[in-house]
Amino acid sequence: MRVSRYLLLLLLSISQSACAVDPLPRLNLPPGFQIDYFAENIDDARSMALGERGTLFVGSRKAGKVHALVDEDADGRADRRYLIAQGLRMPNGVDFRDGALYLAENHRILRFDRIEEQLDKPPQPVVIANLPDSPHHGWRYMRFGPDGYLYFAVGAPCNVCNEAGFAVIERMRPDGSEREVYAEGIRNSVGFDWDPASGDLWFTDNGRDWLGDDLPPDELNHAAAEGLHFGFPFCHAGEIADPEFGDQKRCAEFVPPAQKLGPHVAALGMRFYTGQQFPAAYKNQILLAEHGSWNRSTPIGYRVALVRLEAGRAIGYETFIDGWLGDDGSVAGRPVDLMVMPDGALLISDDKAGAIYRVSYRH
Repeated sequence: MRVSRYLLLLLLSISQSACAVDPLPRLNLPPGFQIDYFAENIDDARSMALGERGTLFVGSRKAGKVHALVDEDADGRADRRYLIAQGLRMPNGVDFRDGALYLAENHRILRFDRIEEQLDKPPQPVVIANLPDSPHHGWRYMRFGPDGYLYFAVGAPCNVCNEAGFAVIERMRPDGSEREVYAEGIRNSVGFDWDPASGDLWFTDNGRDWLGDDLPPDELNHAAAEGLHFGFPFCHAGEIADPEFGDQKRCAEFVPPAQKLGPHVAALGMRFYTGQQFPAAYKNQILLAEHGSWNRSTPIGYRVALVRLEAGRAIGYETFIDGWLGDDGSVAGRPVDLMVMPDGALLISDDKAGAIYRVSYRH
């Protein structure tokens, strides 16, 4: 049975890869919103970061590259692009601080100083931290928090296991000092952000595989304090004891998800919408990218979702943009990360289409 399932998945993957479809005409947005390309032909466009001068940096995990995109005439479309580095090992997470680009490879975190001054001739990077080099869930997500620490996720090196030094979100000073675990019991987070009202950390987490099509849900979690444990590998989604590890600890010992997401939707990047362009109903609400299931009998995800909050609690979970997954099962794209721009527009990266979209609202 397992061989048959893998064969079906392989055939689905081949059929999806062979179908090069322009995603834009397929996408469904709420009334008043429009979407266009900010940039195309960006190999494996993944995590994004914005420089002080408006440069958009993009990590490309499978391509081993980091790109820089510049919208010189401020028309909402990148005019120039630069290759900052190549030949890297899973360069996924990126962020920007004090003139420097920070980049997370699988096995280390690098810093490119004064990067926006030398996009056409990037400096040699400085290594500021070494990371576990397991390739399984080895695409690190990374961002600076409001406390000035650099936060980064180290996913579990497995589907489900209990390995020291993994399944955590860590933080450290920009120079690599004062490194510590901030939260644990996190199977694989590839997106987090901080509540602009409370300063609390929120993050997505991908649930384990091979418990069936509908179990467990992916998670949106809320870390209201340092030192919390979110259950992996003992408990999933706050209530599902793991078949292998669940007899060691009770689900009641852990922090349950703030919002259960769809099962296997592969929730990745998330942002609080802090711009002024969208309607007031979107202000300080969570938008998150669901990359899409890879091993579910009926694929789901492949959309950008909206989680509505009230008084710091999730009260709703709905579609914001969909259409990357067609009614016929064809996949035109897979959203990965989100970025709120200074003008209030929303950027969405897509590693399948090799594109970055720009979502805007017409009043």
